[in-house]
Amino acid sequence: MSYNGVLGLSWVQLVLVTLVLTHVTIVSVTLYLHRHSAHNALELHPVLKHFFRFWLWLTTSINTREWTAIHRKHHATCETENDPHSPVVKGIRKVLFEGAELYAEATTPETLERFGKNCPQDWVERNVYTRHRNLGIALMFLINLALFGVHGIWIWAVQMMWIPVWAAGVVNGLGHYVGYRNFECQDNARNISPLGIIIGGEELHNNHHTYPNSAKMSRRWYEVDIGWGYIRLFQLFGLAKPKGYRPVVHWVPGKQDVDVETVQAIANNRFDIMRQYRKRVMEPVLRQQKSLMDDTIRPRYRRVKKLLSRETSLIRPQEQAHLESVLETHPTLRQIYDMNQELQALWRRRGVKPQEKLQALMAWCREAEASGIRYLEDFAAHLRAYSLRPA
Repeated sequence: MSYNGVLGLSWVQLVLVTLVLTHVTIVSVTLYLHRHSAHNALELHPVLKHFFRFWLWLTTSINTREWTAIHRKHHATCETENDPHSPVVKGIRKVLFEGAELYAEATTPETLERFGKNCPQDWVERNVYTRHRNLGIALMFLINLALFGVHGIWIWAVQMMWIPVWAAGVVNGLGHYVGYRNFECQDNARNISPLGIIIGGEELHNNHHTYPNSAKMSRRWYEVDIGWGYIRLFQLFGLAKPKGYRPVVHWVPGKQDVDVETVQAIANNRFDIMRQYRKRVMEPVLRQQKSLMDDTIRPRYRRVKKLLSRETSLIRPQEQAHLESVLETHPTLRQIYDMNQELQALWRRRGVKPQEKLQALMAWCREAEASGIRYLEDFAAHLRAYSLRPA
């Protein structure tokens, strides 16, 4: 064996190989652990599924049941004291630099029992991947040494750091701290970048928390989910099948009657409906009202704009006081803000019969149409045209 290993690669080739190896690990996490195991949004062929399990054993020593349980608990308890890795609660530095340690701390028998159901428990999982979890990364170290010589040491080190840095640190940390929001979901999840390439599409974190059971994470035309590209590729060969990737609703031009299907369609697509409300009603009305604002409020126009559409549970007391002071002096803004809250209350009500929700939606539309605000009237007509997508 030569100094440079069996392959004898150049520096450029070594870097490219490292990027390919770490990318395969990212794909294994986002497709197998995340979309398939944790959220059941994707079916995978047994051969592909086991390849991902084997690869993760070699490159991360991640246990499927443990990772799945921690992630499900994160969604169930997001941004609370029970969230395993919320930067809102634990601080950005803690999650960003100690993300892997937080996973280890949260892996308790109670968490595994409650959130770790329907994970593989076959002979290989019990007797190899779980019992000898560190054997895989040791084998990877020896394989790297054989193939790349002494360079295999730093390639192995990069492989070992890749998931703790990008997934446990960046996605769980920055994904709940900085970035843009397409949808006002009930936690602080944000899209880190519209180009979901480096972390396999996990960069689109706000989209994911809004539609966690979707196999596709991109939602806007300019967003790229490379993980979805791999799913489509595997689908061509019968190796993957997405269970769902878009709301089961459509818009029927000319539809005037509000019916039960309208209510179901709006509830199913509620986050996009509220995004449309922001674009179609709040923003144009706010632009009109800007000229009426006094000199103390006008410089904070952009701040008011964000607060009007922000999820109420994420508004801090000081921000709430500022928002209320603006709404008290601008009745039109108060009206569209209250109508926004009333519309959201339609799908937040639990244990209500569909017919009662239908009556509430019809009342909301009548109130909007009688408001004298053109944008609100147009939006009520827009809502009436929603229906469920035909089977």
